[in-house]
Order: sequence, then C-alpha cells, then structure tokens
Amino acid sequence: MPESPSAATSSSAPSAISSAAPPVLAEVVRSGFVEGRHRGSLVVLGADGAVELALGDVTAPVFPRSSNKPMQAAGVLRAGLDLAGERLALAAASHSGEAFHRELVHKMLCEYGLDAQQLQCPPDLPLDPEERDGYLASGAAPDRVTMNCSGKHTAMLAVCLERGWPLETYLDPEHPLQRLIHRVVEEAAGEPVAAVGTDGCGAPLMAISLVGLARAYRSFAGAEPGSPERRVADAMRAHPEYVAGTRRPDTWLMREMPGTLSKMGAEAVQAVALPDGRALAFKVEDGATRTLGPVLARALTLMGVDAPVVERIGRAPLLGGGREVGEIRAAF
Repeated sequence: MPESPSAATSSSAPSAISSAAPPVLAEVVRSGFVEGRHRGSLVVLGADGAVELALGDVTAPVFPRSSNKPMQAAGVLRAGLDLAGERLALAAASHSGEAFHRELVHKMLCEYGLDAQQLQCPPDLPLDPEERDGYLASGAAPDRVTMNCSGKHTAMLAVCLERGWPLETYLDPEHPLQRLIHRVVEEAAGEPVAAVGTDGCGAPLMAISLVGLARAYRSFAGAEPGSPERRVADAMRAHPEYVAGTRRPDTWLMREMPGTLSKMGAEAVQAVALPDGRALAFKVEDGATRTLGPVLARALTLMGVDAPVVERIGRAPLLGGGREVGEIRAAF
C-alpha cells in the first residue's frame, strides 16, 4: 500500500479559487427574492458506471466526511469483526443520538468488555434537534456514546481488541486498522486517496473525488453477496433507522425505496446508490447542510426517480414570523 498522503492543504490564491468556482446547486428564496446561493459539484453514474451527469469539478478530491462510513465499516469486517444486523448498521452510522442508538452502543461496549471512556470520539449532544431538546431537558450532559460516530468507534475498538491491536492508538492513520480502511477506500473508489485529514470524531479521513465516492456506493450496493461490502450495504438498507434516525432523510430514502443505499456526510456531502446500479454523489461548497434535501431530491428527479419520498426530502421551507415565507430550492 502507498504511504498515506499528508494532511490536506488548500491554495490561498484568490485567482485559483474564483477560476474554479462551481455552479450554483441551490438558491435561498425569501418572499420571492433570491437572497442567497449555494455552489457545489454533483455527479450521476449510470448503471454501467459511466458518468451521465457532471456539474462542477467531479474529479477533484473532497473529504466525504461521514459518507465514508460504509467503507470504514467494511474495513472493520475485513479485519475480522463479526457484526451483522443493527450492530453493523450502527457501525456505519451517523446516528441521531436517540435512546435506541445509545442503548445499542452501550450494549455493544458491554459485549466486548469495553468502557465508554475508551471511545476517542468527543463527548457530544444528540445530532437530531428534537432529540437534543429532550436530552437536555432531562438534565443529561454531552457524552461520548451520544456522539453520532460512537457506533463506528465501538466497532473499531472491538476489532482491535479481537486482533490484539493497540487500543490507545486506534485512530492513528498508521494503525493497522486505519491502514486497512485506507486500502478499502481506494479499492471501492477505484482511485488513490488524495489526502488524509482528521474527521470531526477524530478518525482518519480519506479524500477522494465525487466520481470515486459514487463509484464506491455503486460497488457496495451491487457487491457479491456475503462480501464485507455487501454485508455493510445490506445491513444499512435493512436497518436505516440505525444508520441515521427516525427523522432523517437517509432513513426515509432507504426505508421507502428498498434496495437504495444512502449516507450523508458533514459539510453537505451526500452519496446514494440506487438498486438499478446507478449512483450519485455531491458536495455543496460552503458546507450548508440545509441544501442537502433539495439538491438530493432534484438529482433523483433528474434520474427519473418518481416516489413520494423524493418530494418529502426536497422540502426545505424558510420561515418568517413563524410562518412559511420561502424555501431553499435546487437551481439545476
């Protein structure tokens, strides 16, 4: 395996930034007035894996953030951890921090003889706003188990324990587990990792292109039955509430369109593979996650997907004085 690239750097030259400005993917419309625009890049792959639609630079590397989690979960399986069902879905999750998420993380820690303090993800509040309000009202404080990546970290610790790998350094990019995950990402994306950074949860984060990200999801969704990749995809599709939560678009899409694989990432990244072999991936440049639904819904519509869940995902109303006065809408 090639040496891990160094942490990502970016150009500070204004000319370089302006010349590469991606197209507008979404508009913020208030009272009929366009008050803001969100730029980004988006790619759609056909059933044969060829690029059918490309907006912006879809070959430039991006940090997929939590959209990389299926690949990280496959790495854990390849390392030898025997996970299935809800547990495997949670290992690939950005969970909402709902009670059933927290309960399963605690159960998994107990099953492997681990302690929550061994998790190296930071203490956090539930990702879901409604759940967060109830959590705080109960007097609870930020906790590592509540952090949306705790399922992934639990699985990483568990396989390190089983393999006799160091637990204290399980997030080091040179740790055996992280080097294995690096290979999984490259194989799934069909391209070298362009840069390695640190994700919000502290885990190594591998940069690939949007084409590579869509290719990875397509490969997972159609992988050989029983392979680590297919096991991850099947667990996510069978238990989408554990991948996201009861009030999350990834859950709605996988639940209402059987066979679909969907996972968002921080900084407005989204990847989806459809059961017919097609896939999409996009990144909104400014990281505005409020754009995810409208952009995803528009991309699915362009792909000919006609399902009630698409309209549900695409709604992003703007309020004024407590009433709806506008929307965030796709602009392509």
